[in-house]
Formats: sequence, C-alpha cells, structure tokens
Amino acid sequence: MSEAISSGMPPRQAVNNGTLSARIDALPASAGFWRFIALLSLGGFFELYDLFQTGYISGGLVAENIFHLGTLGVFGISDQAAFASSTFLGLFIGASLLAPYADRFGRRLTFMCALAWYGFFSLLMAFQHQAEWIIFFRLLVGVGLGIELVTIDTYLTESVPSYLRSRAFAFAFFVQFLSVPAVALMSWWLVPQTFLGLTGWRWVVIAGALCSLVIWIIRKNLPESPRWLAQQGRHLEAHQGVTRMELRCGKPSTEPAPEAIDTGEIIQQQGRFRDIWRPEYRQRTLMLVVMNIFQAIGFFGFGNWLPALLSGKGTSITHSLLYAFFITLAYPLGSLICSRYADKIENKWQIVFASLMTVVFGTLFALLSNPILLIVCGFCITYSNAWLTYSYHAYQTEVFPTFIRARAVGFCYSFSRLSTVFSSIIIGLILQAAGTPGVLAFIVVSMLIVMLVIGIFGPKTRGLDPEKI
Repeated sequence: MSEAISSGMPPRQAVNNGTLSARIDALPASAGFWRFIALLSLGGFFELYDLFQTGYISGGLVAENIFHLGTLGVFGISDQAAFASSTFLGLFIGASLLAPYADRFGRRLTFMCALAWYGFFSLLMAFQHQAEWIIFFRLLVGVGLGIELVTIDTYLTESVPSYLRSRAFAFAFFVQFLSVPAVALMSWWLVPQTFLGLTGWRWVVIAGALCSLVIWIIRKNLPESPRWLAQQGRHLEAHQGVTRMELRCGKPSTEPAPEAIDTGEIIQQQGRFRDIWRPEYRQRTLMLVVMNIFQAIGFFGFGNWLPALLSGKGTSITHSLLYAFFITLAYPLGSLICSRYADKIENKWQIVFASLMTVVFGTLFALLSNPILLIVCGFCITYSNAWLTYSYHAYQTEVFPTFIRARAVGFCYSFSRLSTVFSSIIIGLILQAAGTPGVLAFIVVSMLIVMLVIGIFGPKTRGLDPEKI
C-alpha cells in the first residue's frame, strides 16, 4: 500500500477486480486525474471567495451609504453584521434542507443547479441599492453555496480511489483556498474604484458571478458520480462513467457488452432523514454535529477575529501588508503542503493534530507581543485551519454510505454554519468583557473538544472503501 501511495499507482491487489469500487481504486494519480480534481474544486472556490469577500466589500457598502452602522441598520443592528449573518443562515439552509436532494437527483445535477443559483443571485445582489435587498439576496446566495460545497464533498469521495482520497481533498482545498488571496487582491484594487458607473464592491461580486458562469459551462462535461448511479441501479451508466474516468486518467479500459456489466454495488432504497439516526450511524452523526459546532469556532474565530485580537494587543500590525500577505497565503500553501502527507495519516488523527496545532499556536499568540512572532503564529494558526478544513471535509463524507451521504453530511455540516452565527456574537461579548485572553481561551477550549470527540469516537477510514467503513 505504501508503495502505491508514494508512487501514485493504485494498490496492486485491486487492479484485477472488476467491481465498481475496485475500478475506481485502480485509477492512477495521473495528470488527467488531478485536472479532474481541480475542475471539480473550482465550484468550491466560489464559496470561500464569497465568505472572505464579506469583510472586504462591507466597507464599500458603508462608503456608498447603503449600509449603516449600529442601530441605524435595517434590523436595528449594524448592516454589516446582518449581511454576515444572512450569509451563514443561507449556508445553513442550503446544507441542511436542500443538499439532501443530491441523494435523490444526483451529485452532478445538484451542484450544477447550485452553481447556477449562486451566479444568478450574486449578479442580482450586485445591482441592488438598498440594504434590505442586498441582505435578502445575500441570504439566497448563501443557500446555493451551502448546497454546492456539500455536494462537491460527496462527489469527490465517491469518484476518487481510496488510497488517494485525503490527498485529493487536500489538493481540492488548495484550489479552493486560492480564492482567499484572490478576493483580497481584487477587493484591494476594485473597492476604492468606480468603473462604468458601478462602484468597486459591485465589481468584486460581479467577477465572482461571471466566473461561476464560465465554470458552469466547463463543468457540463463532468460525469455523474458512478457510485450514486450504481446505488440507483443504473449500472450501465455507472460503468460508462468509470470508463470515461479511466480514459481521462490514461488507463486503458475494455468496455464489455451491457448485459455483462456487474458493478458489484447493492441497490439501496432512497435514504431518509431518520436513516442517519440508525444505530450504526447515530454515534457518527452526533460526533460530527459536535465537531462542526466547535471547529467553526476555531476556524472563523481566528480567521475573522485575528485583526481585532491583534488590535487588542496594542499593535498596528493589523494594517501591515506583510501580515495580510502571509495570512492569506497560508490557506492555499497549507493545503498544498499537506497534500504531500495527507494519505499517510488517518483522517481522524489529522483532525486531532490540526486542532492541537491551533491550540498550541493560539496559546503562544496570547503570550507574545513581538510583531514578527505574531505573524509567524498567525501563519501557523491559518495553516492549521487549512489542515483541519480538508481533513474534516474528507472525513465526514467517508463515514456515511452513498444512499445517505449528502443528507448526513449536509445535516452535520450545517451546524458549523449555525455555530458561526452565534459564536461571532459570543466572541464579541467575550472580547468586551475579558479581552484577547478570554477570546483565545474560548477558542482553545473549543478545539480541545474537537480533539476529544474525534479522537475517542471517530472510526478509522484510511484506505478503506467508503461503503465498508
């Protein structure tokens, strides 16, 4: 197995097995394979582009006198806060209520519809002039993004070899995290400008919407998830999908007559919500709900509040271009570096180690005052967040079978979005009452809970067929 992983070749024992799972596991890590992962990941690029866009374009909305601060906002609170909350509420709705349709109608159709939804409502939002309409369309944009990322995760798990699964997720998030420096640079350039009568923040939104349309057109050639097709009893289509993947990856494939096709997959009934609470899945569901609630505190706690925490330490480093450059680059670089060892460690332990890294450098961050060391700690915290992100996204799709995968992952993942809505308020209150040390303690305790729940209750998944975990 180790030889297969290091050389990019599939495990030797799987090659001659004719089942669908074995054919997928026999796919080589060729250039065509990584191009496929990159193409699939471009949809997730826009969720992160949109999330990190929030802080950058809010200033432009205030400057244009569309958004108002404090009690002058539409809902009696800052419009910036309502804008951010509507984003995460939309993500929660999309992930929890609509992502399950990927189990019914297929992965490909669902993420194509979700990407089109995102682009359409982003474009509408860019031409609004009232805060309430911008916040409303932002909610609808969030719904599409919530569906998109859950569906991408399920599709990725079902379409890549078991020996490459974690590495594929790490590479996918490298592509997706490129959106962080991209939106930072675009906002820095565009927000202060006005082109063709449109202010800069609108162009940042329009750019995301138009690029998503281009990706939608390119993505039309992606096949449906072969595991999903086989689970629906559509064995011929599943076989044809894997055959196209084999050709894409440069692996010769002999296509048998339709009557000779046997994918080896068991046809399941349509999954229901109560299925994720069956005895064999109940503990996994509860484990991932708890993990998602508390990992979101660590990820968005540091990601969204680092500037405020640094200001609380009395340093002007928040305005340093060096700080911004290193922090934004840590996301894609972290995922790219992690891809070198992603398949050599159990995903459950990667989640634990990444959380521990956040705890260690978060604690150091609270104790240090030297600007350079603060930059180093900020980079390491962001690196650990990138590590945590790809490992838990891979893990939560591995532990559920195909017939309930999108439903279960969407339900569990949606709690990270709901958590962010409330944890942002809690962190703001803690910052006022207990300062930076209090916020860091809250984040550190949250990550310790993630470590314990995954380390104790998480099953092993490395190199295993996702239908047999």
